[in-house]
Amino acid sequence: MKLRFDRALDSWGNTIDRPTRAWIVSIIWLLVIGWLAFFWNLGSTGLVDETEPLFAEAARQMTVTGDYITPYFNEETRFDKPPLVYWLMAIAYSTIGVNEWAARLPSALSAFALVCLGFYTLLFFGVGTSDSYTRSSPRAPRSFFCAGLGAALIALNPETIAWARIGVSDMLLTGCMCSGLLCFFLGYAQPLKPQIQVRWYLAFYVLVALAILAKGPVGIVLPGIIIGLFLLYVGKLSEVLREMRIVWGSLLILAIAIPWYILVIGANGWNYINSFFGYHNIERFTGVVNNHSAPWYFYFLVVLLGFAPWSIYLPVAIAQTRFWQRSYWRSTDRSTHLSLFAFVWFVAIFGFFTIAVTKLPSYVLPLMPAAAILVALLWSRLNHREARRQQNSRFLLWSHWLNVLFLLGLAIGLFALPNLIGSDPAIPNLRESIQQSGLPVLAGLIWLVAAIAGIFFIIRRRWQGLLAANLLGFIIFLVFVVTPAYFWMDQARQLPLRELSAIARQSEPNEELIMIGFKKPSVVFYTQRPVTYVREIEKAAAYIQELQSKTSQPFSVMLLSYPQRLQQLQPQLPQYQNLGEAGAYQLVRVVTTES
Repeated sequence: MKLRFDRALDSWGNTIDRPTRAWIVSIIWLLVIGWLAFFWNLGSTGLVDETEPLFAEAARQMTVTGDYITPYFNEETRFDKPPLVYWLMAIAYSTIGVNEWAARLPSALSAFALVCLGFYTLLFFGVGTSDSYTRSSPRAPRSFFCAGLGAALIALNPETIAWARIGVSDMLLTGCMCSGLLCFFLGYAQPLKPQIQVRWYLAFYVLVALAILAKGPVGIVLPGIIIGLFLLYVGKLSEVLREMRIVWGSLLILAIAIPWYILVIGANGWNYINSFFGYHNIERFTGVVNNHSAPWYFYFLVVLLGFAPWSIYLPVAIAQTRFWQRSYWRSTDRSTHLSLFAFVWFVAIFGFFTIAVTKLPSYVLPLMPAAAILVALLWSRLNHREARRQQNSRFLLWSHWLNVLFLLGLAIGLFALPNLIGSDPAIPNLRESIQQSGLPVLAGLIWLVAAIAGIFFIIRRRWQGLLAANLLGFIIFLVFVVTPAYFWMDQARQLPLRELSAIARQSEPNEELIMIGFKKPSVVFYTQRPVTYVREIEKAAAYIQELQSKTSQPFSVMLLSYPQRLQQLQPQLPQYQNLGEAGAYQLVRVVTTES
């Protein structure tokens, strides 16, 4: 009996060959990094003011009113973004309820899909880079190493994690647009397989159309710039455009993306055209919108910190592409062009938004996958035994030491964080609270240990160990510092607003809620009622008196503000009832008498 069992076990082991085991491990790896980066505790904290509740509430309003054409927030049209993110949130609301999970699920799913497609692309075309020794079968262990590392770098960087866990349109745009770019390359790299090629090009067109529905013209402008520059450089513009059937593809994009724009313009006319195309697109590129200005080097800092700690290797990873050797690239097989394509992708987005006058950290989110591909290809080369000479190059050694210095600087900065941070009226005693949490010390220790381990591995010339120190340090930092800090911030900053919103929601539906001194859109979402914003105390008193003059009947209004501001207003009000205090905020009711 035992002999039969042993034979069966041996037979099963032989059946599951090495590539199959590699696929099983890869799927588990993708699920683990996706869960850690995007889905773990996704809905366990409240919506974050200021931007996230605007999207979540506009989507909820669609489910309430049944109007899926014109987005509304707080009884006013919201023309900032197209409807795809609202539609997906509305579907999630109808499936799992109106909550934070549903609002953030489109972003998390977009990020995870992008990670999986990045893995697939690197698995089959990541090893076909510029040198002959890097050419290997997609089933080779090195291919899986490159693909698994690239997937991890796409997921495990601060910029991607931040925007994949928040219910706004930025990650949806990135997921659609960057997945579309990968689909383009998967079609471009297989010219001898026209049936497979046309499917990838079709996916590219569909994803570009969805990107336009996610955030507007930028969804097609950026892919057009990237692909156009790339094809011009390799001298294949007309050839590939014919392969792509560009006319039919353009018609497909129009068929998917344009109908909503026609409907919303028909419903709102020039108000929509001026607001969306004029203010939120043209003016953002040519002028400063909402005071979001920054110096020309702003995105250098964003990429340095947003793609940390891998950003240190971007210069050498870019140099490894040898992008200046145009004749070489024009003579090589298309399947070897992934590193060059990622370089053009990175530079085009970085340059485009550097030129733009309005600057925000989220604007360069779509270049993070390209950066991850470049660095993954670099480390994949370092993992190959025939690349030992390049491992000892000065440029690369400097990058390794800069990596360690960056980790040391990060540790020192985190140790000193309580002394560097400013004040926040929403969190009294912010500096003391952060210090008492112990998180800055723990964070500093994590990166200090990672830096010391990095020094050890550099001295021993064990580059895989240095890579592991970075990756493991980031994961530990994410689990034991970033996640608890996120919960702490929610408890200190957003929970008080949710508690007072719950009180306000229990009042009469027609009782007006006035917010004084600040705008917190999350209150609109959690109270599920319109909120009137008033900046100054004097204007609030005048507004209440104006409401009283318009009716002869007694009525009441609720006021939400900081306690010290409400104390200034109290002598001017008749009947003043305290409904609750939480954190830095207070909610009161003012009952007026007959005029």
